[in-house]
Amino acid sequence: MDTAIDLSDPSKALDLANIRFQLIRLEDTIIFHIIERVQFPLNPTIYVPGGVEIPGSDLSLADWLLAEQERLQSRVRRYEAPDEYPFFPRVLEKPILQPLSYPRILHPNDVNVNATIRQKYLQEVLPEACRKFDREDRGETKENYGSTATCDVMCLQALSRRIHFGKFVAEAKFQKETKRFVDLIKKEDRKGIDAAITNSEVEKQVLERLRLKAKAYGSDPSVGEGGNEKINTEAVVAMYSQVVIPLTKLVEVEYLMQRLTATEWE
Repeated sequence: MDTAIDLSDPSKALDLANIRFQLIRLEDTIIFHIIERVQFPLNPTIYVPGGVEIPGSDLSLADWLLAEQERLQSRVRRYEAPDEYPFFPRVLEKPILQPLSYPRILHPNDVNVNATIRQKYLQEVLPEACRKFDREDRGETKENYGSTATCDVMCLQALSRRIHFGKFVAEAKFQKETKRFVDLIKKEDRKGIDAAITNSEVEKQVLERLRLKAKAYGSDPSVGEGGNEKINTEAVVAMYSQVVIPLTKLVEVEYLMQRLTATEWE
């Protein structure tokens, strides 16, 4: 599964207008996946190791399905792309497709916040998004466990891609204001870096755009205004304000902290 953006030309890949277009497109992807997910209850059993018996595995159903999807998708080189990050790197296999030759765009780094994304998705995003269901988990024979876990895979992968795209944003900003960021990095001033990458007005615009999209995509216009809402609009906004934006900025800061090589520090 190759990257959706053209990474053959570093100047285009690091153009902030192109990056912004990609981030807006990912907003749509995430909203649609969340809408699909909230058609099912929370179903907490699928997140408990052993909650569903899986021969040969001690993972939860949700983790097992995610790991199996990553194993399969690694064979068609999904994780060869510089904008994709696995939740279960140990399961990845050698691709059956010939490798693509990506030019070096990002500085070598090991920033991967998928563990935090997964934790916040399970503990913060889902409970709020699935609030319309007030009944208990009725068990494996009465709930759509497979469909629920499949939706979770799509949501988590989209969130991961969106959040780790912060590396491209950080690299573009570094190249635009190199001296400023070099000084901050050498001082190990994470707060200063965070302040330098933050644009409160843009963040506000993102949240307003998310609110409008969630209302538009998450309701049936044939029912009338506000009718048959498929998703809690404010839950989508909260997901971005409390999870996506903060974690994207964390990725940017930690990427920049690794941006200088030993020779560049001299």
